[in-house]
Amino acid sequence: MVHNLITNQASAREYSLSSAVDGIAPPDDFLGFGLGLRTDHFQDVLATKPNIDWFEVVSENFMVDGGKPKHYLHAIRELYPMVMHGVSLSIGSTDPLNMQYLRQLKVLVNELQPQWISDHLCWTGVNQTNSHDLLPLPYNDEALNHVCDRVDQVQNFLGRPILLENLSSYITYKESEMSEWDFFNNVARRSGCNILLDINNIYVSARNHEFDPQDYLEGIDKDKVKQFHLAGHTDYGNYVIDTHDHPVADPVWALYKQALQRFGWVSTMIERDDNIPPLAELLAEVETARNIAYDTLGQLERVKQREVVT
Repeated sequence: MVHNLITNQASAREYSLSSAVDGIAPPDDFLGFGLGLRTDHFQDVLATKPNIDWFEVVSENFMVDGGKPKHYLHAIRELYPMVMHGVSLSIGSTDPLNMQYLRQLKVLVNELQPQWISDHLCWTGVNQTNSHDLLPLPYNDEALNHVCDRVDQVQNFLGRPILLENLSSYITYKESEMSEWDFFNNVARRSGCNILLDINNIYVSARNHEFDPQDYLEGIDKDKVKQFHLAGHTDYGNYVIDTHDHPVADPVWALYKQALQRFGWVSTMIERDDNIPPLAELLAEVETARNIAYDTLGQLERVKQREVVT
């Protein structure tokens, strides 16, 4: 199985690099362009073995012993690289870290050997009550110290760095003393974790809180961003909800292009959690992301080459 994993990971990377233009070579840790793996597509993935570079799985869906989902998971893992993405770490909560959850997470990490694991910069519950939502933090020094201490504990327990994702938010706190992106940078610098930058969430929060999403992109440390998320949302006019039940919207594609100009090669994936269409439709969205990336980064490379010549 280990040989198969190595061989298929190499094949996926070769497929991604085969799309390069003008000799552009992504960095070694660039996975390419992936998709969130959902149960609706298990059989199609195994039957068709689509040309996709990697899959992201929701950790909590597989933190169990045995069962049909685990069977499909391991079968697909033999074909493709994977990353794990969680929704229950609750890194910002004042409750003690859930060690039973972390032990189960570590078991799955050891089984799948993912390229990396991630969760959200948020809290999901307090007093042992799960809100089943991703809730924002106040951005101040007290919260910063608290989060960094907990990230250290998690990374020491898992034996590897994690990625934290920016969430879409609908409220702010009077206690906040810094911008979300400054808070995020400080968490990443102090704890050693990396950043999963959700482009759709930036757009949603920017609309809801009336800030310029470009300020967010420009404010985030370039060397800390390891992955992008792209997803759809529901636009109600006066506010926007991150629903993951629509295709990626045009303004988010435009913001993705700006993110590429800022951060360069970053492993990118499409998320879809409701109104899930056939696999082919999501694969087409993945190819849209790939085409935008190579076109955008190719243009930047050609500009650099002209500047060198002149």
